[in-house]
Amino acid sequence: MLQKIIAELSFSLPELYLPLVLVPISLIGVFGWRFWKRKNTYKSLNSIPSPPRHWLLGNIPQVLAAVENKKYSQFLFDWSQKLGTPYILWAGDPILILSKPKVIEETIINGTKDGSLVRSRKAQKAWNDISGPILLGQHGTNWQWRRKAWNPGFTANALSKYLEIVDESCSQVVENIKKSKPSEAVRVDPLFVELTLKVISCLVLGIPVDRKVSSPEGPPLEIEKVYDATSVVSYRFLRVVTGKEKKWYKYLPLKTSRDYWSARRYLNDFLIPRVDLALQLRDGKQGVLKQVSPCFQESMLVKIAAREPKYNRETLISETIQLLIGGTDTTAHTLSFAVGELALNPRVFQQAQSVVDKVWSSQGKFDLESLKELNYIRAIVKETLRTYSIASGSTSLQAIRDTTIEGINIPRGTKVFWSMLAAGRDPETYEQPEEFRPERWLEGKGSHSLPNIEFGSGSHRCLGEHLAMLEATIMLAQLLRYFNWELVNGRSSLENWQQNILIYPSDGMPLRFQLR
Repeated sequence: MLQKIIAELSFSLPELYLPLVLVPISLIGVFGWRFWKRKNTYKSLNSIPSPPRHWLLGNIPQVLAAVENKKYSQFLFDWSQKLGTPYILWAGDPILILSKPKVIEETIINGTKDGSLVRSRKAQKAWNDISGPILLGQHGTNWQWRRKAWNPGFTANALSKYLEIVDESCSQVVENIKKSKPSEAVRVDPLFVELTLKVISCLVLGIPVDRKVSSPEGPPLEIEKVYDATSVVSYRFLRVVTGKEKKWYKYLPLKTSRDYWSARRYLNDFLIPRVDLALQLRDGKQGVLKQVSPCFQESMLVKIAAREPKYNRETLISETIQLLIGGTDTTAHTLSFAVGELALNPRVFQQAQSVVDKVWSSQGKFDLESLKELNYIRAIVKETLRTYSIASGSTSLQAIRDTTIEGINIPRGTKVFWSMLAAGRDPETYEQPEEFRPERWLEGKGSHSLPNIEFGSGSHRCLGEHLAMLEATIMLAQLLRYFNWELVNGRSSLENWQQNILIYPSDGMPLRFQLR
């Protein structure tokens, strides 16, 4: 009997273990084949410098650590300084990092024009996952009709009628600073966030910048709550696009997931009443026009809903969240770094104040006519953008076919990033790049030869460029008109920054103001 059992086992055991052996062998074979194919596909990139990497994970651990520490742009900049341009990050699909301004500009324009480069699939998915399909997450016809719908509201000519709104908002910042004591440290970054969030909310949603004026179309604009909510969803974008977090993590019982859904609920409650009213106006619902204020009737939300029938409640909410994010941090943080640099550069400060005083003495106000005389103030904004590119590393492209960049064969699937922080300090492009010199952007100073890529390039150039320059110019002019100031923490306020999607001063840029 025992011999019979042993004989049966001798036949059954191989049959039992065969699948257990074949499955791992098959998996090893599949992964081995994919590894070989991948290595062969991207072999042309092996000659390009790259940071030291893990034999299996490449540079993924370094990228994830940089995101976790809110220093992703610093990470790209540091390696640009060490390796030059271009270099490769091996993080999933290989990433080609560029840091020469003209190379970046030509790559964006030529690549998008001939169709070899598009927004990376991962970035598109991450943008669209913020709250739903948005302009930044689209390409082709889906991008074109959205861009066409919003373009008219952001042209230089269209924004001229918003000057009064911007001027009023800037004046509110000045009045808040006047209330502070001479010895008091004023954190200006939150003040600039309030300024820019008020302006974009007024233009897009029709919410008056004067808090004393009611907005019957929906909940009031609570600056801190709206800003905190948009910060949560925007930082999630950075984690998703860099691989720190998967899209489906938001469905797990994690703190980050709870924060995300809480932020989404708050923003939906804030936006839905206004979006619904805009759609009702589009559909000609009886009596709706009598319920809304003139400010709301003139808002971009109402005009976009009427202009583009493809927009519905979901997509309008998503697009509005995108505009609240893009229309706030970029200009606010740029202003913070600008006033910081002015505090540390007395020559530039005095020159800027002289220009502002001259304009004010002749015009008595800052209007469209006097803005033409504030070229030096606009140059300060451009120099700040060069030195502290707020959106550095937040955009990427991907090759959808084999192409060539700077004589390098770039295989299909390669991502293309750029470090704007490194590009702004390129000594071959900018003479004495470490020096804060607004004069480099003035006519007759060679400014025509300097690439101006802080707002992007080509057809995808930033929608809000003109609004950002208008806000920053008026705000700086008003501050210079009324105050002198000094940095409380010195240069550390400029050097110690963190990053959500965009970079911002960690300490809020505290200043001490003296009324002139």
